[in-house]
Amino acid sequence: MEKIYEGMLGETLFFVSALNLQHLEEIEKLQLEVYESLEDQSILQPLSTEEFDYILKGNGMMIGAYVGDELIAFRALLNPPVDDEHLGYDCGIAEGEFNRVLYQEISNVSPAYRGYGLQKTLAKVVMGHIDLEKYDYVCSTVKPYNIPSLKDKFSQGLVVKGLKVKYVDKLRYIFYKDLRQELPIFTEKKLISMGDTVGQQQLLKQGYIGTSMYEDQNDWFVVYEK
Repeated sequence: MEKIYEGMLGETLFFVSALNLQHLEEIEKLQLEVYESLEDQSILQPLSTEEFDYILKGNGMMIGAYVGDELIAFRALLNPPVDDEHLGYDCGIAEGEFNRVLYQEISNVSPAYRGYGLQKTLAKVVMGHIDLEKYDYVCSTVKPYNIPSLKDKFSQGLVVKGLKVKYVDKLRYIFYKDLRQELPIFTEKKLISMGDTVGQQQLLKQGYIGTSMYEDQNDWFVVYEK
């Protein structure tokens, strides 16, 4: 396996490689281990064998972190099929450019290797290996109050472009990043509780975007700017 990154987890050496179909079994085994270890299983939408298969056959990109020959984490980017649910619609991307959109899909870290910032490291590695001749945008959805995942998206420079029900009945933030350009300079700022869905939707309608979040007195607030 070709190593695209090497680092340390405390005293332990790990490396990162691109994954392919041969790795499907170990990917699914790790996903199950992670899912079963979660207190709140609703925060993780596990991928099916078909979905992994689709990504690993070239419709996106998947990287894995290894300690020795053990897969301890993976992260996926998906080039999704165009359908009515495509996040490009929510982010104001022209339909003709939907083939240039990648979704940040699942990110799993083995319970035995949590606390080392591995999710963040894999985010940097995977974003750094996107083929910019093929792709211009990255989108993602995150459940409100899924704090680790929200922090993960904001840390990579993704911003909130929407807050709506997706996947039939699940309220989700819709994150977006244009890989070709920096964010503009903002002149207006509003702070609002993450729990105030209607208030946030009104701000988004007015052209604000969510740029960061912070904790205050046992609640989380999103910073909206325009």
